[in-house]
Amino acid sequence: MRDSSMTIDGKAVAGSGSFSVINPATGKPFAEAPECTREQLDDAMSAAAAAFGPWRRDEAARRKALGDCAAALRERAPELGRILTLEQGKPLEKGIGEFFGAGVWFDYTASLELPVEVVQDDEEARVEVHRRPLGVVGAITPWNFPIILGVWKIAPALLAGNTIVIKPSPFTPLATLALGETLRDVLPPGVLNVVSGGDDLGAWITQHPAVRKISFTGSTATGKRVAAAAAPDLKRLTLELGGNDAAIVLPDVDPAEIAEKVFWGAFENTGQVCSAIKRVFVHEDRYDAMLAELGRRASEVVVGDGLDASTQLGPLNNAPQFERVSELVAEAVQGGARVVTGGGPRKGDGYFFEPTILGDVAEGLRIVDEEQFGPALPVLTYRDVDEAVERANDTMYGLSGSVWSGDVRRAAEIASHLECGTAWVNQHLQIVPHAPFGGAKWSGLGVENGHWGLYGFTETQTLNIAK
Repeated sequence: MRDSSMTIDGKAVAGSGSFSVINPATGKPFAEAPECTREQLDDAMSAAAAAFGPWRRDEAARRKALGDCAAALRERAPELGRILTLEQGKPLEKGIGEFFGAGVWFDYTASLELPVEVVQDDEEARVEVHRRPLGVVGAITPWNFPIILGVWKIAPALLAGNTIVIKPSPFTPLATLALGETLRDVLPPGVLNVVSGGDDLGAWITQHPAVRKISFTGSTATGKRVAAAAAPDLKRLTLELGGNDAAIVLPDVDPAEIAEKVFWGAFENTGQVCSAIKRVFVHEDRYDAMLAELGRRASEVVVGDGLDASTQLGPLNNAPQFERVSELVAEAVQGGARVVTGGGPRKGDGYFFEPTILGDVAEGLRIVDEEQFGPALPVLTYRDVDEAVERANDTMYGLSGSVWSGDVRRAAEIASHLECGTAWVNQHLQIVPHAPFGGAKWSGLGVENGHWGLYGFTETQTLNIAK
């Protein structure tokens, strides 16, 4: 791997030290990333603050810049996608696709409007409501989709007229650093600053006085700490946090017809998706058939190094997550769960865990009650659909959910009773740039994407003009 650098005020900046980045397919270090100091973070914040004034004044230039960002990422997607696969573990096609997807999000965001609303226009006054930028945005991103989730923050923040300092997870810093390197020649100095480091750096960003908004994606526990740290300065917040998403399968469907979609709704990115299916409720009349269909797909999927063209599922990203999934599955089996397929780590190097389907499970097991964030899916049974909805909602999480039925209208009605930010019918994980994405309860504050997400990077200003 070539050396990576941070981007501060449009320049390449090395850290005062470095930290190792692990390839999850081998469990061994393969590169070093720069460690940002407090002084370097201050430099990044100062650069962002200085760039804010000129950047906020020219909306047309901002729109063009977002389109240029999209083109630059598309051009380098094959190279950058390989970096992402090496540090994150996902199949190379998915790593490359994440950069192409980032281009889609940049292009879409560039098309959004920031309209002026006229709420009064008469002989007394004209009253307009404008959306103004906040200032410097601090963004902190996770290790499962570092690029696309980073661009969910970068693109709307920049279009709205803000400047940004972004920090990726220390498990996956390299692709985001490479994104910063790619966009140095596209954006004016100081508009986008990319720094890397550990948890202390995230805390410094959250508490930094230059920051007016924090946009964070990660665990609920960390999100609560971010909110507490931002409170004394009344920083604005968008928090996209964890989920324990339920899928409800009604008795009027053939499991063989939906199992493929349900499987990938749970196992995409090796189950490391905040809005992936984490629990499946299946009517007792279809339970055995559904278990069999899901088990067959889990046993057939190809698990391996993301650089291997045949790989469909890569490893878990890091050792702590590997240990957590291993622990949750072992506890479930000890608690009476039946292993339909999989059930444990794969022998050899790397953080590989066998795709696992668990039957004969119920609430009270941690793998049902908590977010596993890995390739292990508990399948529960129910008799009455109202009971299934009640059990699906009996959690402090509320990110997403889905209902599966041959009767779309009935499924949509049932889905409307799920306490979550996104409810799908006969699909899962269909996330689009033009619809808001966010969570209820402990799954977050605010939303991302669409004009709703864009508005989250603004504050309203009423302009009252006497006539």
